[in-house]
Amino acid sequence: MRCAGRCARAGLLALFALCAGLAGEVRAADRLPRLVLSGPPAAVSMALIHMMDSGALEDVADSVEFRIWKDPDQLRMLVLGDKADFVAMPTNVAANLYNRGVNLRLLDVSTWGVLWMVSRDKDATNLADFRGKEIAMPFRADMPDIVFSLLAERQGLDAKRDFRLRYVASPLDAMQLLMSRQVDHALLAEPAVSMALRKTRSFPVSLVSPDLHRSVDMQQEWGRLFKREAEIPQAGIAVIGKALQDDGLQARVMAAYEQSLRWCRQNALKCGEMVARRIDLLSPEAVADSIAVSRLRHVAAVEARPELEFFFGQLLSRRPALIGGRLPDDGFYGIRKAP
Repeated sequence: MRCAGRCARAGLLALFALCAGLAGEVRAADRLPRLVLSGPPAAVSMALIHMMDSGALEDVADSVEFRIWKDPDQLRMLVLGDKADFVAMPTNVAANLYNRGVNLRLLDVSTWGVLWMVSRDKDATNLADFRGKEIAMPFRADMPDIVFSLLAERQGLDAKRDFRLRYVASPLDAMQLLMSRQVDHALLAEPAVSMALRKTRSFPVSLVSPDLHRSVDMQQEWGRLFKREAEIPQAGIAVIGKALQDDGLQARVMAAYEQSLRWCRQNALKCGEMVARRIDLLSPEAVADSIAVSRLRHVAAVEARPELEFFFGQLLSRRPALIGGRLPDDGFYGIRKAP
């Protein structure tokens, strides 16, 4: 009897071990061989970089990569070629791609305010003060050009007639024009704003590039002119490709993104060191400065929908092609933020 009892217990232990082994094999099989995150050299990508460097998704995939896209054309090629799984992008670009039949969903909005006019004119306080002047403008017909045009029109100005817009490929390119004194004014997105301001306080750049000033806060202008909160749903994370079929993966990545964004806000200089290692032309200190002034918070796309639809509505009434000719339907808005 004692032998029978021991044998029974041994059998149960063997069965449990077998089950545990099978469960482990299932979990291993569920792991992805590779997960690709992508974003621009801008504030929306900071948390993505921390997610990769901190190993936040090591339980999800054998390798996690971060790929930088530098202009809207690179972004569209990346999305259309399914070369990433989760991509940080301007919200209007996500809407445009979705309405043109691209299989994606917007999961969150995390960038609510990173646009500033930067100028050598310390007395310029609103867009009308730049009438007739040359302004370096990144991303023709995309953010921030869209926001500039909307706010100018709201004040009775015409962006194309009343200003001399010099279009460049990215905010970092506009920053370099300021540094070399090829322009005196630019519309920049953080962290390019903070980098430009830091550069003017350094030697020897200060000799060729005298003081720059953080001029018009485009978010404050948005709130003032449209009678809303001083924030704009500018960019967020979209899911594309095979990852669209995995709601659990999307929830896991969004939870990690929210946690990494919180970490970056609480550890600005350490976050800046991570970002500067990945993005040329940025310093840890400038990234830390940008975190302090940027409106960064994770809001699930379904919760941000009212603000998104107001923003998209402004585009629809003026330049409908920028969002694909209509407001995105329910399928555009991704998973709901867990309580």
